[in-house]
Amino acid sequence: MLKIIFMGTPEFSVPILSALNEKYEVVAVVTQPDKEVGRHRVLTPSPVKQYAVNHNLPVYQPEHIKEEYDNLISLGADLIVTAAYGQFVGTKLLYSPKYKAINCHASLLPKYRGGAPIHQSIKDGCDYTGVSIMYMEKKMDAGDILNTVKVEILDTDNCGTMFEKLSIAARDLLMETIPLLIEGKINPVKQDESKATFAYNITNEEKVLNFNLPARAVFNHIRAYNPSPIAYFELKGDQIKVYDSVVADETTSEAPGTILLHRKNRLMIACGEGTVIELLTIQPTGKKVMQARDFINGGLRKYL
Repeated sequence: MLKIIFMGTPEFSVPILSALNEKYEVVAVVTQPDKEVGRHRVLTPSPVKQYAVNHNLPVYQPEHIKEEYDNLISLGADLIVTAAYGQFVGTKLLYSPKYKAINCHASLLPKYRGGAPIHQSIKDGCDYTGVSIMYMEKKMDAGDILNTVKVEILDTDNCGTMFEKLSIAARDLLMETIPLLIEGKINPVKQDESKATFAYNITNEEKVLNFNLPARAVFNHIRAYNPSPIAYFELKGDQIKVYDSVVADETTSEAPGTILLHRKNRLMIACGEGTVIELLTIQPTGKKVMQARDFINGGLRKYL
């Protein structure tokens, strides 16, 4: 039976690991160290570790993966599979298995290399994204492509729903690809470097909404960052996190960022090019997540 080392960390990776565990021999699961989570800083294992422990799979959690190179190589794996692991892996380990190392990346490479491809594809207003199975190389997400699949992005999707869709798509594509790889039936395709774009990890500055943009772009930004890290705007020094919104039908001559009060129980803000965004679900500083109408009826007067 094919021996596999799996490397992954978030919930996105769990269906992929589960499918591998059902069909092949997973000789090691490598994931990030437990992290403190929440207000009380509770030390919490990654979703991948939780699955591995529940299924009696050996777990490695090095602070730096190179610390475990020799131990992992000694396991004699035939293939390494990675999916959102979160650390750079050197060629000493990547090239050690018979079939080397492959990665499940949540974009149609060479577009959106990096750590936040799902967020960026939604923020950019793409109609679709996808999954690429590629060889792992020293350069980030630059390896030869083995297989791809497209996945549609609907207006009703946010980052959370797309993570789920792409996780399942990655699982299915991987299980289709591995037998073809082992049988030598895949001709890897080099990426076109001239078409490479990047989706780096999200900075704090990128969470801030820009109402100078058209409402459609603001709408895409909001759903791209829901459920994490959540986009926000500032109102008299307070952060107002925004979870859900819609593009309003009407137009306005008010300056971008102006709160429009001509519609009862609707929190609407002027955007660029005379467009309007309606905020549906928000979280003011120090408050719980609430419907925008409740904010209008209660807390909004504080800011006017």
